[in-house]
Amino acid sequence: MSENIPTKEGIYERDKVLYVIGPKAIAKVSSALASDTRAKILSILQKGPADLEDLANLVNQSKANVSSQIRRLEEVDIVRSKYSPGQRGIKKIVELMVNKMVMVISPDKMQEAQEKDLI
Repeated sequence: MSENIPTKEGIYERDKVLYVIGPKAIAKVSSALASDTRAKILSILQKGPADLEDLANLVNQSKANVSSQIRRLEEVDIVRSKYSPGQRGIKKIVELMVNKMVMVISPDKMQEAQEKDLI
């Protein structure tokens, strides 16, 4: 599995694990997670994919606001959206893409962590 673990700075999704490597990537992901509404959305999505309207009702927010929150999570590869035919038009279905996050502050320490079997 270690060959799938990235060592270059950035944000990578591998086998339902989000690797966040380096300070800039950590700041970007941390910013995307720094919202009660987005945390509630992630909690709901742990149970399985959900459509935008259901998410909006469950977090007591407008569809426009939830769509904006979803976009922030998509920017860092935590969720992915797809469109599906609904009873009255098209539904936006949102799915959680990761179940674990690994943040590495210093990319040069990644090799050392792999060798010690820490990740």
